[in-house]
Amino acid sequence: MISAVVAILVSLGIVWVLRRAFARRGREIAKAVMRGELTPEVDTRLRLVERLVYALVITIGIATALSQFEGVKDVGAKLLASGAIAAAIVGFAARQTLANLVAGVMLAITQPLRVGDWILFDDEYGMVEDITLNFVFLRTGADRRVVIPNEKIVSSVLRNDTLVTPLVGWEVSVWIPPESDAGRAATVLADEAGAPATVAEATPWGTRLTVGGDPVAPASKLATEGELRGRCVARLRTEGLLRQAGDGGAESN
Repeated sequence: MISAVVAILVSLGIVWVLRRAFARRGREIAKAVMRGELTPEVDTRLRLVERLVYALVITIGIATALSQFEGVKDVGAKLLASGAIAAAIVGFAARQTLANLVAGVMLAITQPLRVGDWILFDDEYGMVEDITLNFVFLRTGADRRVVIPNEKIVSSVLRNDTLVTPLVGWEVSVWIPPESDAGRAATVLADEAGAPATVAEATPWGTRLTVGGDPVAPASKLATEGELRGRCVARLRTEGLLRQAGDGGAESN
């Protein structure tokens, strides 16, 4: 019993020491090896390696502790005798956890997203704050935390705005009534935004125009879009191209 407790405590102590070592020196050593700043790609892989090492140490500690009990040894021998059944039971029970773990390794290798990237996933837009063995942590512009299972990330479509460049493109859409002059509205919006405006969609109930601008830092994307959207709506109303509130005016998005 005492040896089992000692094995658990030793494994926890090793994890504590490793955490301090990684926190103090791990990234400095990685920067020295890379001869420069730690890139998002290396940072993401380094985080995964850290957690894999911690999980391995804890697993070895638990296995060592359990091996000190004779009853566990007997159970282990019986399980080995029927290894196929044991593997099937354990695999089925831990399917979700194992799937997330494998997906986490895939994310670290293929890197469709990295720590610090700004992504859109399931209508949630924000910065990838951390990637663990099981989850991706997303921090939105409203400072909310969205926790996404790794398996879901791997099997779904996401938009990564900073995979290639640190700046992101943006645009806003404004709807005008069907009777309004779409060509004149596009000219007005282009003048207001200082960028070309286009007719993106025409329907029996209205016309949608889009206008954008120069790429901006991801953190300011929503604020930039909101500011221009407000200016465009006000300008269209001033020009008589958008009905006033209460008159069934079109919406913007």
